[in-house]
Amino acid sequence: MDWLHPIFQKSPEIALFLSLAVGYFIGQINFGKFQLGGVGGSLLAAVVISQAGVTIDNGVKSVMFAVFIYAVGYDSGPGFFNSLNRKTLREIAMAVFLAVSALVTVVVCAKLFHLNKGLAAGLAGGALTQSAIIGTAGDAIARLGLPADQVKSLQSDVAIAYAVTYVFGSLGAIIVCVNILPKFMRQGLREASIEAERELAAGAPARGPGQILALPELLGRAYKIDVSAGKTVKAVETLHEDYLTIERIKRDGKTLEATPDLMLKADDVVLVVGRREAVVAFGANGNEVASTGDVGVVMQTREGVFTRKGMNHTTLAAARELVDRDMRHGVYIQSITRAGQPLPILPETKVEHGDVITFYGSPKDTKRAVDAAGYELPYSNKTDFIYMGVGLVLGLLIGLIVLNVGGIPLTLGSGGGCLLAGLLFGWMRGKHPMYGAMPSAASQLLKDFGLAAFVAVVGLNSGLQAVVTVKQSGLTIFLLGVFVTLFPLLLTMLFGRYVLKYNNAALLAGALSGSRSANPAFGGVLDKAESAVPTVPFAITYAIANVALTLLGPLVVGLV
Repeated sequence: MDWLHPIFQKSPEIALFLSLAVGYFIGQINFGKFQLGGVGGSLLAAVVISQAGVTIDNGVKSVMFAVFIYAVGYDSGPGFFNSLNRKTLREIAMAVFLAVSALVTVVVCAKLFHLNKGLAAGLAGGALTQSAIIGTAGDAIARLGLPADQVKSLQSDVAIAYAVTYVFGSLGAIIVCVNILPKFMRQGLREASIEAERELAAGAPARGPGQILALPELLGRAYKIDVSAGKTVKAVETLHEDYLTIERIKRDGKTLEATPDLMLKADDVVLVVGRREAVVAFGANGNEVASTGDVGVVMQTREGVFTRKGMNHTTLAAARELVDRDMRHGVYIQSITRAGQPLPILPETKVEHGDVITFYGSPKDTKRAVDAAGYELPYSNKTDFIYMGVGLVLGLLIGLIVLNVGGIPLTLGSGGGCLLAGLLFGWMRGKHPMYGAMPSAASQLLKDFGLAAFVAVVGLNSGLQAVVTVKQSGLTIFLLGVFVTLFPLLLTMLFGRYVLKYNNAALLAGALSGSRSANPAFGGVLDKAESAVPTVPFAITYAIANVALTLLGPLVVGLV
């Protein structure tokens, strides 16, 4: 690989993109029923490519991680703040349990294998992929009052053990959260996410990209009039409780407007649009017409932000009674979302100011409905970079804040700060949909590319040193790192399943990866789940783990 070295020296970004290409190719390979995934594959590819000698500026890693974790927080913000209740005690317990079990595991390993304070702290930092431990442990060692050369030696041991164990620390978390956990739960992450989404939608089936219902809730049909002859358009619509609308009438080869007082005649062809149950009931006597000619009407969906005065917290059934029939004529509610979360279309569902209602009907009818409900939410496929930029700046500034508690510096770091800002800005976007647009495709690109590039930079910068150190120091530290990586994770997985009663694999995977502050593993979970479901438990446990795992540095130094 010597011939690659001068190429990477001139253009190190080649190594980065090569790692991504090779890594995602490796990640698609099936080893029996096991698949590494693009994130794990990129890490392995980067470690191999790093042997040619390449260094990527750590600023690239910081930027990639910042946009990744901000996008994660942005997408999960509405769900996160809606879920803050007594149920989140489960996530808190999980993060604390993993931190305590990891501490006990590291201390026991250090005692059994006679590791000094530096090696033990580095083992904790690398195996748990918590880089902040290097800083807190190094500071704790400096406060021990030891001779300067001994302090320097111990701090060097921290870095050595960290470098040896970090790569498998990342890979092992991916294996447990993405591969072992779904098999243990006997539930795929994608299937688990669909189940969780269905529960959030009160039983409504969740649909993936390109999927539509075989029996749509809203539809149109053309019928030749028989039993309804002699009735007015309004009378027919009222008979079906206004759950259908006669949009067009064809009589003697001419198309007529369906005015309320127009009398229907035998052999008229009418275009009926509305809810499936009402349309089916209207055509129960048959006489459906396949070819409608010029009777067809173009229907439209419009999104409106609900702000109508005097109707906040009103049920759909009550709203239907309060709104004049002429105002709601020909308009149907297709969907309602609150802070990004879907609501069931049921009579008892309450609408609140800020809800986004999707109306279905003719262009003029939906326009009238949107204006009456509040204001229209325009469609846009552009990202609001002002909103995003301010959010990232705020998150990075939060990450600079350091609080000293008992002489121990505590900080959320750039990752925790950007996650917090993303959660906040995503929640505000849910409350005020006119601002901060970030299309789902743009958000997904930030998450996928940000995480993959972050992991690849980690592998490129630490892979060479890890391999060299393993050759010099033997495999003891590396194997201990494997144990410290896997044992607390597996123990916490069992704790979450049997004690905390997690029954959904996607939710447990999100909580477990967050409890270990394992960003690459979380990225793998999102990739497999193809859903934002795991982000809510991850956001809670990640915030706690960022502090709890950072505390392990001085604790390990004090206990070993």
